[in-house]
Amino acid sequence: MSSTQTRKADHLRICLEEDVQFRQMTNGFERYRFTHCCLPELDFNDIDLTTTFLGKSLNAPLLISSMTGGTERAKTINYRLAEIAQTYKLAMGVGSQRIAVEKPEVADTFAVRSLAPDILLFANLGAVQLNYTYGLEECLQAIAILEADALILHLNPLQECVQAKGDTNFKGLLDKINLLCSKLSVPVIAKEVGNGISAKMAQQLIEAGVSAIDVAGAGGTSWAKVESERAENFLQQELGRTFADWGIPTAECIADIRSHYPTVPLIASGGLRNGLEAAKAIALGADLAGLALPFLQAASQSKESLHETVQLLIAQITTVLFCTGNANLASLKQSHVLQKLA
Repeated sequence: MSSTQTRKADHLRICLEEDVQFRQMTNGFERYRFTHCCLPELDFNDIDLTTTFLGKSLNAPLLISSMTGGTERAKTINYRLAEIAQTYKLAMGVGSQRIAVEKPEVADTFAVRSLAPDILLFANLGAVQLNYTYGLEECLQAIAILEADALILHLNPLQECVQAKGDTNFKGLLDKINLLCSKLSVPVIAKEVGNGISAKMAQQLIEAGVSAIDVAGAGGTSWAKVESERAENFLQQELGRTFADWGIPTAECIADIRSHYPTVPLIASGGLRNGLEAAKAIALGADLAGLALPFLQAASQSKESLHETVQLLIAQITTVLFCTGNANLASLKQSHVLQKLA
């Protein structure tokens, strides 16, 4: 395998086998509680979780967040995830496609459209690559590999600082993102990788032409920890440990951005582990709830485990709506039934 493939394989193994979760910081959703409704005046079977995002209909407000690609194990996982997304009509993103752009023979590990012809599907490249020879052509290539509905540009300055030979020149990227957004025919989504996006940064990204924000906040998998696990020297190892709990909690990102930008399409990801947290994210103002590790763990086990995971998530979100007296997601957002604890 190439060095990039080895890195991708390491990332998968470490996320599944090692303790690389935030410890001192949470995603922030435990600071919120729903007001229980003892008499919902609803039929549970009538609860409606359907929604739209970037003009495409979904059966539930769930995104299978960007994870992997580039290796045979990643191919198996991506294919299983795509099939489950098609079955339940969920959104899906893939991991960074840089390896597929540079090594076309592994593009099939990402190319899931034939398995999921109807889903909302996101291509993915690192924004920093726009400072390392990438431009419109490479972005179009990533989109074409997936026949994607949108392109995620992921932002990962901390990970690049810790990663061996990381790409750390982020200077002038906003102007390049602006130019790219003006030339692409599909929407661009700005996404962090687990350290969060503030309202101030969201403003700059929106002004640069980004169509949606995925906050990918702190509280879940720490990519500083992940890179520390595969460090090549003492400095990288200690950097990863020092910054293992760095970032803005996911709930804080959602509340902050939504208070300033009432209509921007907004994805909550970063440490979400169940449907209750997903429902809290929606009630705070997110349009989709993105989960990675729960889907990764299930996909690495079996297709049956994936079905169970999705069915549980849907049941959990539906139960929140029923027990707060809300028939649909729009009602949940407007009902003010989510209270911040003192």
